[in-house]
Amino acid sequence: MRDGPARLLTLRNLPNLVTAFRIALVPVLVLLLRNPGRWASVMAAVTFVLACWSDFLDGYLARRNGITTSVGKLLDPLADKLIVMSALVMLAAMPREPRVPAWMVVLIVGRELAVTGLRAVAVSEGIVLQAEELGKYKTIFQMLALVGLLLHYHLLGVDFFTGGMYFLWPSLVLSLWSGVDYHIRVIRHAGVPARSPAAPPTAADPGRIPVGARAQK
Repeated sequence: MRDGPARLLTLRNLPNLVTAFRIALVPVLVLLLRNPGRWASVMAAVTFVLACWSDFLDGYLARRNGITTSVGKLLDPLADKLIVMSALVMLAAMPREPRVPAWMVVLIVGRELAVTGLRAVAVSEGIVLQAEELGKYKTIFQMLALVGLLLHYHLLGVDFFTGGMYFLWPSLVLSLWSGVDYHIRVIRHAGVPARSPAAPPTAADPGRIPVGARAQK
């Protein structure tokens, strides 16, 4: 009898456990990026790919089992932003050359923080906006860019840093574009007054009779 509730509880927690694992990878990635060597760079790229794979996995598990929790809504986007921002900040701060330009990191991180704050305001106002294609393309370019930038060196005849920068530029453009688009959509929805239900007639206004009451007469 207890197997059913226990299994349901496990299924509900599984996506959140995968997300927590992704958050736990953040300090691992930071520690690896303290070492500018080739082996550490490869391991950092593997760690980031593992984090991206876990992002896909927890989303798949949540959709397959129809699981949506408040904890998951908080942790999932937080995990994504932590892993991306940690990688970018460390790449800009590392002593090896060439480095990711710090101004690009500032713009990307600033956009993420601004959208996160605006999303919190939108939720508090009851504004629900669907994800746009811009955000999805931005994420794809960003992942490809970070894999290349984390590998950094010439490996197997490929200049991974240059390749990563080629992907980072469109990622930056799409990031800013989608950020501006999100702000515009929230402002547009916030400017539309909500329709309040008609108030029932009161003694001070006896002439106001609900449509339903009028039909009954």
